[in-house]
Amino acid sequence: MQYDCGRLSAFNAVYHPTWGRVKSITQPVAGDNEYAGSSCTTPGAEGYFTYLGSAASPQEPGCTTACKGFYSYDLGSWQIVALNSECTQPGVGGCGPTSAQGRWLKADLAAHPARCTLAYWHRPYWSDKGGTVNRTRYLVRTLYAAGAEVLLVGHQHIYERFTPMNPDSVADPNGIRQFIVGTGGRSSAALATTPPANSEVRNSRTYGVLKLTLRAGSYDWQFVPEAGKTFTDSGSHSCH
Repeated sequence: MQYDCGRLSAFNAVYHPTWGRVKSITQPVAGDNEYAGSSCTTPGAEGYFTYLGSAASPQEPGCTTACKGFYSYDLGSWQIVALNSECTQPGVGGCGPTSAQGRWLKADLAAHPARCTLAYWHRPYWSDKGGTVNRTRYLVRTLYAAGAEVLLVGHQHIYERFTPMNPDSVADPNGIRQFIVGTGGRSSAALATTPPANSEVRNSRTYGVLKLTLRAGSYDWQFVPEAGKTFTDSGSHSCH
């Protein structure tokens, strides 16, 4: 969220005058640079948790360092799950089946069954370079078993939409569709020479945001580019 240093002073000086304008409706997840950047380290993501306050870790009101950073909420008829993919950082406690986050996710999905479920965290599970990221495999398997529809991630400074897949990267109409939306303005990254399996649309030259409309039983997506750019991507899909 805040490059290249996640200290509170940097959030206040740089993030707050820009993206901070929507702080009151922001429901965030932490990324790698919240814990350590190229110009400083912030053990326990203290700047991030202090700046965002209880919105960053609602299970621990008032926590300002080494917080869990995972939670869920209802949005209309949708169940929304915000997870922390910085699995080894203080306070997170891992992402596997015996971790606090893994156990919590399985219990939370069981306690809040919904036809449509969306999850988001920082690091892609399916990478533009191909393959998957092992650290979040259990989270994806748990979401897939619960029938989740959408996974939103960032980290890679590109936009990419995948076809719905099962956790083993096989196209599956009852699978999870991942969107990589790392186009917030820090920089752009080169795309892999060969598109990964089941990649549908990708772009690395346009900053912008992804607008999702979550309906009862379906969702629409639209990539909204920065002023002066023409790349976009849109579509609709039903929940399974």
